[in-house]
Amino acid sequence: MPAVKMSWRPVYRSSKFRNVYGKASSREECYEGVPITRNVHDNHFCAINPKFLAVVTESSGGGSFLVIPIYKTGRVDPHHPKVCGHQGSVLDIKWNPFRDNIIASCSEDCTVRIWEIPDGGLRRNMTEALLIFAGHSRKVGLIEWHPTCSGILFSAGYDGKILLWNLEEGKVVRMIDSHSDVILCMSFNTDGSLLATSCKDKKLRIMDARSGRVLQEADCKQHRVGRVVFLGNMKRVLTTGVSQWNTRQVALWDQEDLSVPISEEEIDGLSGLLFPFYDADTHMLYLAGKGDGNIRYYEVSPEKPYLQYLMEFSSPAPQKGLGVMPKRGMDVGECEVFRFYKLVTMKGLVEPISMIVPRRAEKFQDDIYPMTAGAEPALTAEEWLSGINRGPILISLKENYKPPNPSGPKSAKRERRALAMKGLDLLENVSPKTDNEFLRMFYRQQDELKRLQKELSDKDERIRQLELELHNLKNVTH
Repeated sequence: MPAVKMSWRPVYRSSKFRNVYGKASSREECYEGVPITRNVHDNHFCAINPKFLAVVTESSGGGSFLVIPIYKTGRVDPHHPKVCGHQGSVLDIKWNPFRDNIIASCSEDCTVRIWEIPDGGLRRNMTEALLIFAGHSRKVGLIEWHPTCSGILFSAGYDGKILLWNLEEGKVVRMIDSHSDVILCMSFNTDGSLLATSCKDKKLRIMDARSGRVLQEADCKQHRVGRVVFLGNMKRVLTTGVSQWNTRQVALWDQEDLSVPISEEEIDGLSGLLFPFYDADTHMLYLAGKGDGNIRYYEVSPEKPYLQYLMEFSSPAPQKGLGVMPKRGMDVGECEVFRFYKLVTMKGLVEPISMIVPRRAEKFQDDIYPMTAGAEPALTAEEWLSGINRGPILISLKENYKPPNPSGPKSAKRERRALAMKGLDLLENVSPKTDNEFLRMFYRQQDELKRLQKELSDKDERIRQLELELHNLKNVTH
């Protein structure tokens, strides 16, 4: 079947997510002073869950990463304790999807380590790991937790091998030796029965996750695959890579037939690796390039045009990597459907970016928050290894709903009244009589100016988004 070219041009469709926009957090809600690693390995170097933010840091004489409680925003102490047990640079970190205090890391020292972070975060450097796995002969570049089973971790090394670790027994239980070169990416389907991989040998593989038996294989000479992701229950996988003309490209494949892609689309001519993020709850795909400042997002459908371009979030600062908050950590009251944590190495900054559906959430919006994967495993390691497959245990996010903060004229009046009660009304022409009153008025005016500038910036961003949408609609009509 010949590949179909996918058009980026938006077509008017009835969709709940057509007007989703990205909102960068204020400076007070960011994490500043983070010594982000300068390692050039193609990975995200951060991991997020509702309790903690973990970031791989620049260090000498071994590898380390920071673990910060998610609520402790602002400037990070330069002497903040680190997890620093590895003898080589840390290349990947992943939180256990079912235990928020357990994190796995892999390193150039050829080991995989499991750490238990105490509630409230670290008070001193952590050097003793809960478990240490040594089975690779070369550095370990990737780790992935099984999506529905507790206690199963996959690791991929530069030796071309994938090892399955059983944490309950503390040993390796399988070795997958189907790759002839370095493995670039691993992705599970929804129930964890299938594993898709991309490899430096220019091949895309879909295999049985237990046995490692290759079920489908594609020789991607025209589309050099960099990253691969399963698209939920659609029985499709999406890859990002480079075309034969060295342009960045995405391709859509039938997971049961990799002989030829269903469709392909060229994105741009930039050189940074393109990271795909798929949200199975909203059927939205996000594309973010390493070194780019923008995030494109699309709506995925099982029929043509397959990928429907929605909009683009832009910012001037380039991203080294992006972490993603699990759905159970979303701000449901603000209609937040996805949240990135963007690493900006030059500024030592971790910036949360929320993807928001613009609507008034006076009650829980169940149409944009379907049942989603929770924090309870569906299987034990023993059950999964015996051949049982089971989808994730789903939960409702309704319990997380809190009404949004009131805004508008009433809140503005309350703010003005509160300022007046503190001594001076900033909006009236009152001359200070003493030096103390002058200083108080000066600092309050500075605070008010910052608040108004922030409001103006938010409104300017919304205007730009609406102008882009209007421009796109005009293109359609012409």
